[in-house]
Amino acid sequence: MRDDGLVALGAVALRALIGRRQVSPLELMDACIARIEAVNPAVNAIAATDFERARDAARAAEAQVMRGDALGPLHGLPLGVKDLLDTEGLLSTSGNVGLRDHVPAADNSLVARLRAAGAIVTAKTNVPDMGAGANTRNPVWGATGNPFDPRLNAGGSSGGSAAALATDMLPLCTGSDTGGSLRIPAALCGVVGLRPSPGLVANRSRPLGWSAISVLGPMGRDVSDTALMLSACAGFDAGDALSYGSEPGAFFPLVEADLARLRIGFTEDFDGVCAVDPEIRRTFRARIDAIRPWVAACEPLEIDVADAHFAFDTIRAESFVAAFAEAYASAPETLGPNVRANVAMAASITLADRARAHLAQTRIHARFARAFEHFDLLISPVTPVSPFPWTELYAGSVEGRAMRTYYEWLALCYVVTLGTQPALALPAGTDPRGMPFGLQLVGPLRGEAGLLRAALALERAFAADPALARPRPDLARLRAPNPALKSIVTHPPGGRGADDGAAAALTAV
Repeated sequence: MRDDGLVALGAVALRALIGRRQVSPLELMDACIARIEAVNPAVNAIAATDFERARDAARAAEAQVMRGDALGPLHGLPLGVKDLLDTEGLLSTSGNVGLRDHVPAADNSLVARLRAAGAIVTAKTNVPDMGAGANTRNPVWGATGNPFDPRLNAGGSSGGSAAALATDMLPLCTGSDTGGSLRIPAALCGVVGLRPSPGLVANRSRPLGWSAISVLGPMGRDVSDTALMLSACAGFDAGDALSYGSEPGAFFPLVEADLARLRIGFTEDFDGVCAVDPEIRRTFRARIDAIRPWVAACEPLEIDVADAHFAFDTIRAESFVAAFAEAYASAPETLGPNVRANVAMAASITLADRARAHLAQTRIHARFARAFEHFDLLISPVTPVSPFPWTELYAGSVEGRAMRTYYEWLALCYVVTLGTQPALALPAGTDPRGMPFGLQLVGPLRGEAGLLRAALALERAFAADPALARPRPDLARLRAPNPALKSIVTHPPGGRGADDGAAAALTAV
């Protein structure tokens, strides 16, 4: 099989071929590295690389296959790890100048679990500085361009992962999500990102152990690949205060839901709480019109989330203080403007504000829970705008409404974050500008299995219609390097996998 054909296969198909000895893990690794070297200069999705060790691991994985050893669910699959997660022996910068030479001695707990399942860490994927924001750009690695138009942003904070998946550089990538960081880049790049229920995917690195707003999760090119990865991610970990176990086989193999039995509630803007551009509203309405004949019920969702902005502002600021207060006090110049803005916001927040915010989140969760007494699935847009230029740090206005913060344009996602429900970004054709359009599918708390089954059924129904099917970027247009994406690098990072050819401009992010 030609290398281009091999990397175009999904994770589920590749894992099956490896198990049947029809594809060698080393052959697959070499094909992925070749694709990265050919396409990454055009989109800058990949940060540090670990090709030498990855090839060694692929050889060992091939030997295990040939010996007939028991194989893990991700055996031999190359993996991209979001640069917010520590990787043993591999540069882990979080896109921050203070960490540009940081090489951890141990893996993040999720990375360790994925390695144990047979995945091979191949490269780190790009992020905003410390993951703050939904535009993947930082002063260490530069910006990630959207694979459909590298002049535009790929979303964030898992933008490097989404762009790497969309261009077939890697079959699986990790992500994380507070206000939409798994869902938004997946939607803007035409892939799948799943925000799980808090605690399903353990994370020992969360500073506030009982906080439910930040989670780790899987990203794939389609629903089945994402479900396969979730099956390897999920599992109890005593080091995470929110962690809980799941039934073996709960998420994979995946059987699609019966669309004719689904009851769907939909909303464009959560009763006006979220600003949404008119062209996104029109596109969303067209998708709902397409879905309506397939399902048992498709009705407007009415839910009171009026306190969502206040609650998210407060709880987000609380988590940023926990993570960055020390650096903010001692070396604020090492933090990007988005991080500094979140920490500074906390200075005016009182104990009464914190109590009010947590009360509001509790009420929002209860209202979502009541909605699932009537619906099996909730649907909204993922983002309120089409991708904008990556040179713009964030969307300053939406629908003519000025955004109060750099992240208010993410409200469609952070409303769901506050509710603590699992949510999946599903590709659903393109918007009027020809860029990928994604639907946010929301399931009940700890209802990932049902959410994935419903998503698979919709994905297969969409695939029959070219206007609804997952869009693919034109890879022929991504063969020329794009030096502009490296123009915000302050100086090259060091350590294993450093990009010694990075530009050294002094433009600040």
